[in-house]
Amino acid sequence: MQIEHLEIANFRKLLAVRIDLADETTLFVGANNSGKTSAMLALRRFLTARGRTFQTHDITLCHWAGINAIGHAWLEGRPAFDPPDLSVEVWAPFMPSLDLWLKVAPNELHHVSKLVPTLDWAGGILGVRLRLEPKDPEALHKEFLQAIADTETMKEAVKKQTEEEVSLSGLSRDSQKLTLWPSSMMDFLGRRLDHQFSVKAYSLDPAKLADPIKSVARPQELAPGIPPVEGDPLAGLIRVNEINAQRGFGEMNVTDPDDEAVGQSGGHRLSDQLRAYYKKHLDPSDRPDPSDLGALQAIEAAQDAFDRRLTESFKAAFEEVEGMGYPGVTDPKPHVSTKLRAVDGLNHQAAVSFQIDVVMAKGEVVPVLRLPEDNNGLGYQNLISMIFRLMSFRDAWMRVGKAAKSMEATDFEPLHLVLVEEPEAHLHAQVQQVFIKKAYQVLRAHEDLKEKPLLRTQLVVSTHSSHVAHETSYACLRYFRRLPAGMENVNVPVSVVINLTKAFGEESETSRFVTRYLRSHHADLFFADAAILVEGAAERMLLPNFIKWHYPRINQGYISLLEVGGSHAHKLQSLINLLGLTTLIITDLDAQKGIAIQPKLGDGQTTNNDTLKSWWPKKLTVDELLDPSVPKVLKHDQLYEVRVAYQLPVEIIWPATATAPQTALPYTFEDALVFQNLQYFSSLAGPGLVKKFRDAIAVHPDVDAMGLAFFTALRTGTKAEFALNILGAEDLKDIAIPTYIAEGLEWLEGQLEKKQIELLSTEVGKSE
Repeated sequence: MQIEHLEIANFRKLLAVRIDLADETTLFVGANNSGKTSAMLALRRFLTARGRTFQTHDITLCHWAGINAIGHAWLEGRPAFDPPDLSVEVWAPFMPSLDLWLKVAPNELHHVSKLVPTLDWAGGILGVRLRLEPKDPEALHKEFLQAIADTETMKEAVKKQTEEEVSLSGLSRDSQKLTLWPSSMMDFLGRRLDHQFSVKAYSLDPAKLADPIKSVARPQELAPGIPPVEGDPLAGLIRVNEINAQRGFGEMNVTDPDDEAVGQSGGHRLSDQLRAYYKKHLDPSDRPDPSDLGALQAIEAAQDAFDRRLTESFKAAFEEVEGMGYPGVTDPKPHVSTKLRAVDGLNHQAAVSFQIDVVMAKGEVVPVLRLPEDNNGLGYQNLISMIFRLMSFRDAWMRVGKAAKSMEATDFEPLHLVLVEEPEAHLHAQVQQVFIKKAYQVLRAHEDLKEKPLLRTQLVVSTHSSHVAHETSYACLRYFRRLPAGMENVNVPVSVVINLTKAFGEESETSRFVTRYLRSHHADLFFADAAILVEGAAERMLLPNFIKWHYPRINQGYISLLEVGGSHAHKLQSLINLLGLTTLIITDLDAQKGIAIQPKLGDGQTTNNDTLKSWWPKKLTVDELLDPSVPKVLKHDQLYEVRVAYQLPVEIIWPATATAPQTALPYTFEDALVFQNLQYFSSLAGPGLVKKFRDAIAVHPDVDAMGLAFFTALRTGTKAEFALNILGAEDLKDIAIPTYIAEGLEWLEGQLEKKQIELLSTEVGKSE
């Protein structure tokens, strides 16, 4: 048995999303405020009883008006001749819900008997809806009307009191605004939601499971009046454990009974975890077996010896007390004894320490030096803590040690769902990668799990780390994309979830290239506000400086800068389209006529750049590409656009004493930069391309001849060395950015500013 799909509706930013879970590890990725935390919180709210405390801001903001309309209708229907609609169905379109779709084998039927939709069902997909709804609509209706009536009574009393004060004083008095609870149904639910609402379960019809449209889920509608499933249909079916994002660095929101991170003292130290784990699984005094006898005898012997020592130590004190007349002949006499428990040995801060290596001279005794756990780095503490907690979850599920004899030692739940939020906190990049590679193995490191494949584990991880994403295959990534208010006819910001399993279709040269390419770089595309794809090393080195000095909004944003090249950038097209990621492609004209050639209009030249030919603007000839009417922007929707920037004709005056401008046609980034800064490069010191460009400027006052010299130099020069020479110049800030790049960056600056304005509205709900 395993979870195939999750469909979350009406929960914070998740208006209607489908999340497909991988067989083993599923990774939630996406930019900040994209809904990853909302998804993890929804799983906590619906699947764990300890986390099932909903709040009004858990309801998607666009539904608040509809819920208030229910309250208004109830107020309008107060007369007996116009009874209000008190059905549960009136709330269904607005309240949070989670549809859980399970893949169940025929021999697991006994686990899901409450959820089987028809008598002839023989295995396959099975669904259950968990929905927040009124416990008793009539009681809710009565309490709401009474609260409104009390408010109206209070307002009348305040009004009357004000009028009397005015009458007595004879002075007019400005009316003061007074807001009393409740002012609306949402205001009422702000205090009464948890009291009046609860989660109920409904069986779903697998035949009505519909695929999402444009990444928007389509949860099936329940028939009116359908009764909920009795009891908890997930009891004994799914065991849920979680490691939240705080992990002792902030306030813990919930307490997991399987989590040794929180012992009896409520601490989060490793020693607290060890103590709680020992008590639950290893304590020899708890339901002892023959292997515990030696430990129990040692404890009892130590206790007897300590008792004798205490009796002797307190003898003089008790004799002094007896001198005061107590105890008398019939009074009980005081006695001091001890109660030693094995777990007490771990009940101190030094229970866990870290031994350090010591180098000594030959023949010297090596001392054992240990430091307390607080002296170890936060990264190691966090890693050890998380791994230990995963072990604790696994062992509690498998009833390891003493837990097998406890009252809770019932049949194993066939499915273990583990949720981990932001494991990267305080971890070095390599350690983050190690954790995500090993976490699932830790959860399955038990002999019974190897022998019982029907006991399944599914791990769900949310992350902001490109290093964690780097170590996870595309088939396991679920990308959360932000949609600003106004998109898809929704008046508040929401999110959609995209399954990257088939980002590139079937296995192909393109899919292999992109997968391997992103593995050789940071996988930060999945967390970026926008992407910039550049042609070569020179652009990659110089562009960050251009952005830092001239484009503050881009500099403040989360921008993924990738060096791909014009002959390969188009291979990222399917991934960029799937992510809906605003993208600027800075590429080269790459003119050719059988062979690479200096660009020239009216010469029948074509481009050798696959991105310009197959992605955008889908033009083949140089004349077409240089036509001012050719659009540079490819618009997909209100939020997602792609723009290309390539070399364009540049009007320059050279030499400086000339009066008539000349038109230059650059071939690539380097000569475009030089043409834009002829005065600067005419005196820039340096070898290689810098020298060749300097010499060409000195020799050729004619721009066409100069361009040919530049083109010839570029065929043999080292572009990376050229960029490094420029980076070392003191006056780098004074260099003018090539026009085609400047126009592209100005476009991107505007796109990010537009996004920022649209996303400001999310501050209302704090949805993630």
